[in-house]
Amino acid sequence: MSSFSSASRLRRIAISALLLATCALASGCSSIDRLSQIGEQPKLSAIDNPTTQPGYKPVQMPMPKPEVASYNPNSLWRNGSRAFFKDQRAHQVGDLLTVTVNFTDKANIANETQRSRTATEDSGIKDFIGSQTVTQPLKILPGRILTTDSTSSSDGKGSVQRQEALQTNVAAVVTQVLPNGNLVVEGKQEIRVNFEIRELVVAGIVRPEDIQSDNTIDSSKIAQARIAYGGRGQITDVQQPRYGQQVMDVLLPF
Repeated sequence: MSSFSSASRLRRIAISALLLATCALASGCSSIDRLSQIGEQPKLSAIDNPTTQPGYKPVQMPMPKPEVASYNPNSLWRNGSRAFFKDQRAHQVGDLLTVTVNFTDKANIANETQRSRTATEDSGIKDFIGSQTVTQPLKILPGRILTTDSTSSSDGKGSVQRQEALQTNVAAVVTQVLPNGNLVVEGKQEIRVNFEIRELVVAGIVRPEDIQSDNTIDSSKIAQARIAYGGRGQITDVQQPRYGQQVMDVLLPF
């Protein structure tokens, strides 16, 4: 018995060591990075070309059939232009436009589900081929073949109360022009206050026709919009659970 308990204890120790090693490998690089920045303000990200990032993929969307452009040689007015001399709105790769982020969301949902079920099954055999008339009843023939009872019930309740509001402006750059003329834009803004960096990322697809004459566009008119607002720094670290707790939350089944 002692050898069995010792083997079980060694197995638990090995599993714990493996979990700790996994956590150390997962967070090793980031921990060393953060240890080297103790006492310093978090560094701003470098301004890079979005198309050179490792996860960047060109956007591919269903395109209409190409149409032959018609030109008016004797006209000074250019089709689609809002200015007589030149359209100042973004229209090619590298141009800038201002995205007005106006996001307001409110939800209040309550739901409750109740379920119950009761089932009983009972079956048997009496006097099977005259077994009751025999002086010694056959022991191999039971009086009841199947008798089952089951009861189940469940009661689930859930509620959601959410209210979000985000209003700000961010400059975005055109990273791609699709064959039908739509523009793929991406903008990123970082603001550092003391030891906390607030990040705002906006990306998506816009129509040139939706861009206002002052070269701005509302976020509600961005297709495939990706808007992220968050931060990193000392306050974010305090609000997040430790790495060990996050690993245990994923691995523990209860």
